[in-house]
Amino acid sequence: MVKEIREKLDDKIKALNSTRVFKKITPKYDLSWYIKWLASLMLMIAVCFRAADFNHMFDLYFSFIVTIGWLIVGMLWHDRALIFLNAVLSTVLLIGILTELTTCNNCMIPL
Repeated sequence: MVKEIREKLDDKIKALNSTRVFKKITPKYDLSWYIKWLASLMLMIAVCFRAADFNHMFDLYFSFIVTIGWLIVGMLWHDRALIFLNAVLSTVLLIGILTELTTCNNCMIPL
Protein backbone atom coordinates (compact mmCIF):
# COMPACT_ATOMS: atom_id res chain seq x y z
CA MET A 1 0.00 0.00 0.00
CA VAL A 2 2.71 2.51 1.00
CA LYS A 3 4.84 1.44 -1.95
CA GLU A 4 1.93 2.12 -4.32
CA ILE A 5 1.39 5.59 -2.87
CA ARG A 6 5.12 6.35 -3.11
CA GLU A 7 5.18 5.21 -6.75
CA LYS A 8 2.18 7.39 -7.55
CA LEU A 9 3.86 10.38 -5.90
CA ASP A 10 7.05 9.76 -7.89
CA ASP A 11 4.99 9.57 -11.10
CA LYS A 12 3.27 12.87 -10.29
CA ILE A 13 6.59 14.57 -9.63
CA LYS A 14 8.01 13.26 -12.90
CA ALA A 15 4.87 14.37 -14.77
CA LEU A 16 5.31 17.93 -13.52
CA ASN A 17 8.74 17.97 -15.17
CA SER A 18 9.81 20.81 -12.95
CA THR A 19 13.18 21.53 -11.41
CA ARG A 20 11.46 23.26 -8.50
CA VAL A 21 9.73 20.15 -7.12
CA PHE A 22 11.79 18.22 -4.60
CA LYS A 23 10.97 15.16 -2.60
CA LYS A 24 12.12 15.90 0.96
CA ILE A 25 14.30 13.21 2.43
CA THR A 26 15.32 13.60 6.05
CA PRO A 27 18.42 11.60 6.96
CA LYS A 28 17.63 8.46 8.93
CA TYR A 29 19.86 6.72 11.48
CA ASP A 30 22.79 9.06 11.01
CA LEU A 31 24.25 11.31 13.72
CA SER A 32 21.71 14.09 13.09
CA TRP A 33 18.80 11.65 13.43
CA TYR A 34 19.89 10.56 16.90
CA ILE A 35 20.63 14.11 18.06
CA LYS A 36 17.31 15.51 16.85
CA TRP A 37 15.29 12.76 18.56
CA LEU A 38 17.25 13.01 21.81
CA ALA A 39 16.86 16.81 21.73
CA SER A 40 13.14 16.47 21.03
CA LEU A 41 12.70 14.11 23.98
CA MET A 42 14.65 16.49 26.23
CA LEU A 43 12.48 19.38 25.02
CA MET A 44 9.40 17.52 26.21
CA ILE A 45 11.05 16.99 29.60
CA ALA A 46 11.92 20.70 29.81
CA VAL A 47 8.33 21.67 29.02
CA CYS A 48 7.08 19.26 31.70
CA PHE A 49 9.35 20.93 34.26
CA ARG A 50 8.06 24.32 33.12
CA ALA A 51 4.39 23.26 33.21
CA ALA A 52 4.71 21.60 36.63
CA ASP A 53 6.62 24.63 37.96
CA PHE A 54 9.03 22.05 39.41
CA ASN A 55 12.37 23.81 39.24
CA HIS A 56 13.16 26.77 37.01
CA MET A 57 16.81 25.70 36.71
CA PHE A 58 15.95 22.23 35.36
CA ASP A 59 13.89 23.91 32.65
CA LEU A 60 16.83 26.18 31.77
CA TYR A 61 19.35 23.32 31.76
CA PHE A 62 17.26 21.03 29.60
CA SER A 63 16.25 23.84 27.23
CA PHE A 64 19.90 24.86 26.84
CA ILE A 65 20.96 21.30 26.01
CA VAL A 66 18.07 21.03 23.53
CA THR A 67 19.06 24.22 21.71
CA ILE A 68 22.69 23.06 21.52
CA GLY A 69 21.48 19.75 20.09
CA TRP A 70 19.34 21.43 17.44
CA LEU A 71 22.19 23.84 16.69
CA ILE A 72 24.38 20.83 15.90
CA VAL A 73 21.62 19.34 13.73
CA GLY A 74 21.30 22.66 11.89
CA MET A 75 25.04 22.67 11.21
CA LEU A 76 24.97 19.05 10.01
CA TRP A 77 22.05 19.84 7.70
CA HIS A 78 23.48 23.22 6.63
CA ASP A 79 20.14 24.79 7.61
CA ARG A 80 20.67 28.48 8.29
CA ALA A 81 17.30 28.96 9.99
CA LEU A 82 18.02 26.21 12.54
CA ILE A 83 21.54 27.53 13.08
CA PHE A 84 20.41 31.13 13.59
CA LEU A 85 17.43 30.29 15.82
CA ASN A 86 19.26 27.86 18.08
CA ALA A 87 22.44 29.94 18.31
CA VAL A 88 20.39 32.90 19.56
CA LEU A 89 18.26 30.74 21.88
CA SER A 90 21.26 28.95 23.38
CA THR A 91 22.95 32.31 24.02
CA VAL A 92 19.84 33.69 25.73
CA LEU A 93 19.42 30.52 27.81
CA LEU A 94 23.09 30.53 28.81
CA ILE A 95 22.76 34.13 29.97
CA GLY A 96 19.65 33.11 31.93
CA ILE A 97 21.50 30.20 33.53
CA LEU A 98 24.47 32.37 34.48
CA THR A 99 22.17 35.07 35.86
CA GLU A 100 20.26 32.52 37.94
CA LEU A 101 23.47 30.97 39.25
CA THR A 102 24.87 34.31 40.37
CA THR A 103 21.65 35.44 42.06
CA CYS A 104 20.17 32.19 43.32
CA ASN A 105 20.72 31.07 46.91
CA ASN A 106 19.39 27.50 46.62
CA CYS A 107 20.36 26.52 43.06
CA MET A 108 21.28 23.01 41.99
CA ILE A 109 24.88 24.04 41.17
CA PRO A 110 26.43 26.34 43.78
CA LEU A 111 29.11 28.84 42.83
